[in-house]
Amino acid sequence: MLNIILFGPPYAGKGTQSQNIIEKYGLIHLSTGDLLRAEMKEGTELGKSAQQLINDGLLVPDEVVIGMINNKIKANLSSKGFIFDGFPRTVPQAGALDHLCHENGIKIDAVIGLSVETEELTKRAVLRGQTSNRADDKDPAVISKRIIVYQDETAPVADYYRKKGLYKEVDGMNSIEQVFKDICEVLDSVQE
Repeated sequence: MLNIILFGPPYAGKGTQSQNIIEKYGLIHLSTGDLLRAEMKEGTELGKSAQQLINDGLLVPDEVVIGMINNKIKANLSSKGFIFDGFPRTVPQAGALDHLCHENGIKIDAVIGLSVETEELTKRAVLRGQTSNRADDKDPAVISKRIIVYQDETAPVADYYRKKGLYKEVDGMNSIEQVFKDICEVLDSVQE
């Protein structure tokens, strides 16, 4: 079983690279964004609450996200592994993920961080906003707030995994193909 975290700021290309990794390695995609969007589409109470927070550029509470992740892990324990995309977003979530992994008898093999300059993130956000039809991708204030929230609350997660020897950084400024090649080198090395 191969379990990895794909890490990086909003608009760094995690979604694109996740799809490439899923195709090559057959992993189950655990995207908190996808799980939340499914709840919002279904109009659940969780989805309605999450929608307001997301529209404001804020994070959804840990207990909600962790519960969704745990349910997905338990339902797929016989899979080839998991790719965590957009989770953990905070150091407490990283600790909770350690607990979930222990509880389910799995471990994180690597944390791959996509490094992208802030100016490039903003350009990518604008491009995504033109094609995604998501209001939150079109609002410059929300885009800016997401990047600031990432820097303040999520970036420290990299240090958490560096201390465990699991964090590997990949230059996300390269072409999609080169970034994927670099990711594969990391994944192939942890499987040996």
